[in-house]
Amino acid sequence: MVRLGLIGCGRIGRVHADSIDVHPRAELVRVCDPVESAAHEVGARYGTAWGTDPGAVLGDPSIDAVVVASPTPTHVDLLTRAVRAGKAVLCEKPIDLDLARVESCRSEIGELADRVMVGFNRRFDPSFRDIRARVAAGEVGALEQLVIISRDPAPPPAAYVATSGGLFRDMTIHDFDMARFFLGEVVEVTATGANLVSDEIAAAGDIDGAVVVLRGAQGALASITNSRRCAFGYDQRLEAFGELGMLSAANQLPTSVRFSGADRTEVAAPYFNFFLDRYTPAYRAEMDHFVTAVESGAVPSPGFDDGQAALVLAEAASESLRTGTTVKVGT
Repeated sequence: MVRLGLIGCGRIGRVHADSIDVHPRAELVRVCDPVESAAHEVGARYGTAWGTDPGAVLGDPSIDAVVVASPTPTHVDLLTRAVRAGKAVLCEKPIDLDLARVESCRSEIGELADRVMVGFNRRFDPSFRDIRARVAAGEVGALEQLVIISRDPAPPPAAYVATSGGLFRDMTIHDFDMARFFLGEVVEVTATGANLVSDEIAAAGDIDGAVVVLRGAQGALASITNSRRCAFGYDQRLEAFGELGMLSAANQLPTSVRFSGADRTEVAAPYFNFFLDRYTPAYRAEMDHFVTAVESGAVPSPGFDDGQAALVLAEAASESLRTGTTVKVGT
């Protein structure tokens, strides 16, 4: 049984707590949050020890691994302390908003970076993972184009936007990782953005919509389309196009039921409207991968270097947006 500690009892922390709770080979033994009521609530719900000091989690010799689901500015410090304490770490994305700080952390922890997994849960979505495996097996031939569409149902609160690091570091970073999952090394980034949704986002100096084009080292192109608003729900689609054909993943619905009548046909329920409804299976599979890696001593994936590489692309997209130029990466 892998014994886990959780640091951060907010929304994403509770997602991970639930994934641990239902896993047959994992046990949640201690949770922590500086907000005492949050720590108490999660501790009581899962019947585990709770407190406000992360040192109690990091210093517990019975804990094998730690999930870092606290605010982004705390990630570097907590994951560094955790791996030095001999624990494996599942750290939520991004590792940090500052690329230089991430690079410094990587140098500081050295080979211990192999103990860190970064929470790009979409790699574990059954549909996306199936497409990626079939592309790797050559089903569509050489990959030529990848299309990623990711739109949120509604803009986040202004307070969240103010500390999020901006669209590219907060939202698109998932899509940057997905592009790397398919393309491997990315060598060029071209980004454009707009403010068409939220005056609050514009006032914060951020954009609420973007289209980013990436070029892989083998020549394949990827396009990423983002928006902070989507009237028909949580829009999550992917298409992989190659010389022999195409594989695609459509939006998901709660059921497969359709209604047809005299004035309309094939009428379905709305798409999922919340990321948890859409991605719960991915979070569960992500946790299973992490637990299995801890059990076997294997290096988990996506790892620290994947988190750093996605942030490099976010920085390149920001530069491209600012300068109106294509930005070379890795040169």
